[in-house]
Amino acid sequence: MKSRSAIIIGSGVAGIAAAIRLAVQGFSVTVYEKNGYPGGKLSLTEKEGYSFDAGPSLFTDPAELEALFDYAGEPIDEYISYSKVECGCKYFFANGKLFHSWTDRDRLLAEFTEKLGEPRETVTVYLNQAEELYHSIGTVFLNNPLQKRKTWFKRSFLKALSAVRPYMLYNTLNEYNQAKLKTGEAIQLFNRFATYNGSSPYSAPAMLSIIPHTELNGGVYYPKGGMISITNALYRLAVKKGVQFVFNTSADRIICVENKVRGIVINGENFFSDLVVSNTDIYFTYQKLLNDERTAQKIEKYEKSSSAIVFYWGINKQFPQLQLHNIFFSSEYKAEFESLFKTQTVYKDPTIYINITSKMEAGHAPAGKENWFVMVNVPSGSKNNWQELTAYAKQQVLKKLRGMLKEDVEPCIETEMILDPSAIEAGTGAAGGAIYGMSSNSGSGAFFRHPNFSKEISGLYFCGGTVHPGGGIPLCLKSAKIMGEIIRNTKSFH
Repeated sequence: MKSRSAIIIGSGVAGIAAAIRLAVQGFSVTVYEKNGYPGGKLSLTEKEGYSFDAGPSLFTDPAELEALFDYAGEPIDEYISYSKVECGCKYFFANGKLFHSWTDRDRLLAEFTEKLGEPRETVTVYLNQAEELYHSIGTVFLNNPLQKRKTWFKRSFLKALSAVRPYMLYNTLNEYNQAKLKTGEAIQLFNRFATYNGSSPYSAPAMLSIIPHTELNGGVYYPKGGMISITNALYRLAVKKGVQFVFNTSADRIICVENKVRGIVINGENFFSDLVVSNTDIYFTYQKLLNDERTAQKIEKYEKSSSAIVFYWGINKQFPQLQLHNIFFSSEYKAEFESLFKTQTVYKDPTIYINITSKMEAGHAPAGKENWFVMVNVPSGSKNNWQELTAYAKQQVLKKLRGMLKEDVEPCIETEMILDPSAIEAGTGAAGGAIYGMSSNSGSGAFFRHPNFSKEISGLYFCGGTVHPGGGIPLCLKSAKIMGEIIRNTKSFH
């Protein structure tokens, strides 16, 4: 029997995972990638002896990765190793308070009480409810194609729907956190989880209170070698399963004949296949690859997630007071999000995230030095003067760190690279540099994410952070799984 063929456009985490799943199903799979390396945002950049994870730096829910290797029948420990870290994140509050987010539950609860004055009982109830919501509602919504009619008649889905309460959709995450928690610091800490999908806690629904479950109940992990090890493991597995990768090659168009996919066009040449999977930004998929400006404009109308400016700094000394993950909070958190989503400019007092993998592996920086991945959230969009705004952001970041660390960081920077929203768009195809595609700043946001299949074009599928169920490594892996299951259950392909 002739093998069915599949083409995947883009080799981000979801694209590689999709390739693995289709190869296991018996498809002959070819992945076309415009860059010269796999991984999309999950890549590596190096300069003058410093190594930096270029994009995502937080690794949670390794079960999603393990499930993919199980599906492929391969032992994951032969491809990647990882371990739970002792401190998930260190928080620096504007009022001078410090907080370690320990991955040990008892130690974490004690930290809330001793450092923030937040009663142990309120945090316990919060985290238990987050876990309950995740398992009763979250897993069902995140693991099923919401736009398939049969999904809505599944017993598990109906049960999950019955568990949804109005406040989960109509109250904001901030309103929920204010009702559940006692201290301003705890509220700000739990509000931060809205940024995990590029949204505002003052607009996003209370349903996002399930997000802390993955990190605070499930733990934070570090993959040996850095986050690039995840990409490398997925790539090796895909190659082992027979997937072909073609790098430095951009797809120009998806071929559709009578509402059915036939393949793609590259440099004027046709490459035919039985199905096509787009792992590129959904806006650009319609605008560029399908030449469907009407649908592209519909997608454009939805509010985009935030973007980021990242400074990759080689620091010529070590800062023992910092951890692998660090957050320096804004003193006016609500004003920061108003700046992000309303006035759409870089806030004067940005919350700063610093990731330092040399805390885990000395080889990521020269001896006695550190590799700082310094990120601030900024509005997405390609109309801003990012050169000017990046210079301003750097000035504000250095000012804030000088005040909170009681030391001038600028003289310690011996090498620098910068990533802004325009570079994110150019490098990863994320429209406007929006890291997560759509924001979740509405109770219905999850239902408006593009499905993992085309309703109009047979044989066309989608995966990645801009489609259901959303952005971040675990959700991208889920999007590939959902897409793979849709194909596996499509009779015409088997």
